[in-house]
Amino acid sequence: MDSSIRSSVIIIGAGISGISAAKVLAENGVEDILILEASDRIGGRIRKECFGGVSVELGAGWIAGVGGRETNPVWELAVEHNLRTCFSDYSNARYNIYDQSGKLIPSGIAADSYRKAVDSAIQKLRNEEDESIDDTIPLSTPKTPVELAIDFILHDFEMAEVEPISTYVDFGDREFLVADERGYDYLLYKMAEDFLFTSEGKILDDRLKLNKVVRELQHSRSGVRVITEDGCVYEANYVVLSVSIGVLQSDLLDFSPPLPRWKLDAIEKCDVMVYTKIFLKFPYRFWQSGPEKEFFIYAHERRGYYTFWQHMDNAYPGSNLLVVTLTNGESKRVEAQSNNATLREAMAVLRDMFGPDIPDAIDILVPRWFNNRFQRGSYSNYPIIANRKVFHNIKAPVGRIFFTGEHTSERFNGYVHGGYLAGIDTGKALVEEIRKENERESDNQTLLLEPLLALTGSLTMSKPETVSNIHKCDIPTQLYLSGKLGIPEAIL
Repeated sequence: MDSSIRSSVIIIGAGISGISAAKVLAENGVEDILILEASDRIGGRIRKECFGGVSVELGAGWIAGVGGRETNPVWELAVEHNLRTCFSDYSNARYNIYDQSGKLIPSGIAADSYRKAVDSAIQKLRNEEDESIDDTIPLSTPKTPVELAIDFILHDFEMAEVEPISTYVDFGDREFLVADERGYDYLLYKMAEDFLFTSEGKILDDRLKLNKVVRELQHSRSGVRVITEDGCVYEANYVVLSVSIGVLQSDLLDFSPPLPRWKLDAIEKCDVMVYTKIFLKFPYRFWQSGPEKEFFIYAHERRGYYTFWQHMDNAYPGSNLLVVTLTNGESKRVEAQSNNATLREAMAVLRDMFGPDIPDAIDILVPRWFNNRFQRGSYSNYPIIANRKVFHNIKAPVGRIFFTGEHTSERFNGYVHGGYLAGIDTGKALVEEIRKENERESDNQTLLLEPLLALTGSLTMSKPETVSNIHKCDIPTQLYLSGKLGIPEAIL
């Protein structure tokens, strides 16, 4: 048991939301915090790994929303710490569509198919927003491999032609791929340096505990008890729960008493996207290079089947790396099979596009975010027409448990900056709650002491000998407040 010291706040989860919330607390004088992280590192869904001789990002990989009227706060951090990035131009992807015979779809046909897909998606959105519109009129649905491929990149990659996305409206429509050997999570380590003891880039502060899998939260009006898988017990006045929406929907955490129905309903209404980037290393490059060819599409009769490809030549010249992105059902299917099976499927697709003589990949890396019990997916995805009450209820505290994470950000859910800003918001809200609680306790102390002081004054006038006895005792103030003085309740 590890409950000898009660913390002011326990933060569960050391992703970007948990770290940014902890930083706000520390900056406002709440330093007796404890961060419990289930894995062996900080970062959450920001995770790098060395593959093919370079550092690749298995989870979040881009800083989305740059160049607009407002500055993206994560971009500010990247600039401050000289994080190496590369501009990504998705717009060319629609003109680099290969069919199963390896032929490039003519740009005119691709552009026309893309325009029709956008128009159809916009009309569908209007139908959902306006109930007066006759929704019996059939909308065009994607059928051909090209149409299915375009539908995939339009919807699964959140192309902003369909709906205004706050990230792009507020921060700008440019996106930059993180291509730094230190990793995207370097930004989190620099944030942590401001309030945790570090040495030579490593966090050595006892207030961060790794490999602590929280399984139970017992909460009441007086505090929260956190129990981990290894049997440790930690107590605090408050908890900041910075876990993914996928974890909240799973059975990893047990709440006692259970979360209220309004909170559970809101959690269940949020979809979880699974986004899988599969990395392939080759002995030499056989694909077309150049920025305008960075992204290319495979048109298949099965939607999302190894559709979206990217070469890493711009990020890491000479690396001979390709990345293919799968989502949702295809992600879950691939996670359940062996890497060798995935490699065979991916190579068959590449040979459809580039011919039978291309070399075999010499290595493959397949992240498994859905099967990771500490993540259970990649990011939150709310319906386009979302009820604002759902956002409010997902974010709202339950007693002394505060919730944070990208899924609590109404404007920027699904993005790294959404998680970052959500952590800041939660940290500020908790600082304010602690301030109010301290004020209430101060007021209660005054109310408790007033009758005692009045009694002391009365004794001074009527019974001097009793007063002298009382004055001989040096009674600490905290004994009055703890109820250990033995004064009858009727007097108090």
